[in-house]
Amino acid sequence: MTIVHHIFLISDSTGETIDRIFMALKAQFKNFKYEVHHFSFTRTENQIDKILNETKKKKNSIILYTIVESKLAKYLTKETQKKKLPCFGVLGDLILNFSKLLNQQATHIPSGQHVLNEEYYERVEAIQFTMNHDDGNMINDIKNSDIVLLGVSRTSKTPTSIYLANRGYKTANIPLVNENSLPEYLKINPNKICVVGLTTDPKRLIDLRKNRMSSIKEKESTNYTSLDKIIKEVEEAKKTFKKYKWPMIDVTRKSVEETAASIIKIHEITKKNA
Repeated sequence: MTIVHHIFLISDSTGETIDRIFMALKAQFKNFKYEVHHFSFTRTENQIDKILNETKKKKNSIILYTIVESKLAKYLTKETQKKKLPCFGVLGDLILNFSKLLNQQATHIPSGQHVLNEEYYERVEAIQFTMNHDDGNMINDIKNSDIVLLGVSRTSKTPTSIYLANRGYKTANIPLVNENSLPEYLKINPNKICVVGLTTDPKRLIDLRKNRMSSIKEKESTNYTSLDKIIKEVEEAKKTFKKYKWPMIDVTRKSVEETAASIIKIHEITKKNA
């Protein structure tokens, strides 16, 4: 019989950080059955008590938390120790160690990462830019992009662009039908901006395109989902990337996060060489 663990993710902010950390953690274990219980904006002892009461109703409960207010974090630790409940603070030791290294006190302010500073507004601007430049739109000012993504249809250009925008990169993405579909600016200035080509396995592309047609309730296009046509499209795209010496990433077995991480590295190298 497989044991189901109940994972309680407790945060004093939106819970985005602890959620991502748990996603990375669970990927390390193949036989891991779990149910997740989210508790965001947890900022009082009374809220902690209510959550701990919930854990009583579930067998095999485990708590992961990101609480930066030290008094509340200590209260949670003390109460879980009394109940002999597994409880792990994700940021605690890290904040303490950084405090020592930087020789300064941490602020311990919940949601400190969401302060409306210059970086926040730059990120908002990047998201707006990226949404306006999705799927080949507004290519007249492509030169203002930090990153341009190229690829045939259904190579994860849009989700990757949005992820990069959330990291503060103004990202334009353009569907590559053939070399003629490239903006003139990129042909004339192929290395002035960080341009990255996305490619994928043609057989995988068929499934993605069929799902797309089904989701928008369109009749299946033989050209759009033909293996021979897709192979030709992918090969033509690769030739274009090689011609202009643009780095290429195969996204077949990559998550959006992995693809974005590779693109950010390419962007950093491009910036250094500019």
